Amino acid sequence: MKRIADLDPAQITPAQRSVYDAIANGPRKGVRGPLAVWLHRPELAQNAQSLGRYCRYETSLEPRQSELAILTIARVWGSEYEWYAHKPIALEAGVDAAVLEAIRTNGVPVFARDDEAVIHRFLTELHRDRKVSDATYAHAVELLGEAGVIDLTGLAGYYTLISMTINVFQVSPPAGAPNELGA
Repeated sequence: MKRIADLDPAQITPAQRSVYDAIANGPRKGVRGPLAVWLHRPELAQNAQSLGRYCRYETSLEPRQSELAILTIARVWGSEYEWYAHKPIALEAGVDAAVLEAIRTNGVPVFARDDEAVIHRFLTELHRDRKVSDATYAHAVELLGEAGVIDLTGLAGYYTLISMTINVFQVSPPAGAPNELGA
């Protein structure tokens, strides 16, 4: 059960309306999930959605790389909504279904692409150890470039915020959608 109600678009403040319209008319095409929670605080929603737009649509990472990163973070946090929202996007972007299944079940993914392996290792180390080893960092820079590592780190921070919001406010996938992470 979600801990906070979605706002009625017909009854929101002018500040909320401005953010709502920016989100609804942007690439996301709707206000849902953590964005609906943040809308209760329009200043947070505005800044977070702006960062999210960059992290999702404008980084130096390919969509396949970004979506793998997002799902790795969703698994770390047990964020069902994020998994539900991004799994089909990741598959469409070219992430292997067997890789996603291994991540979902906390198994060891077998990557056919070195960039995906380093992204997963980078994010796993970052969340587990609160830092990244020199070897993983160097390999990530080699494969993604310095800009890619900066973008990956920013994406990790943003989707950690997303996952924390989803978990604190108990934002669930729509009724009938499976809970794939066992959360």
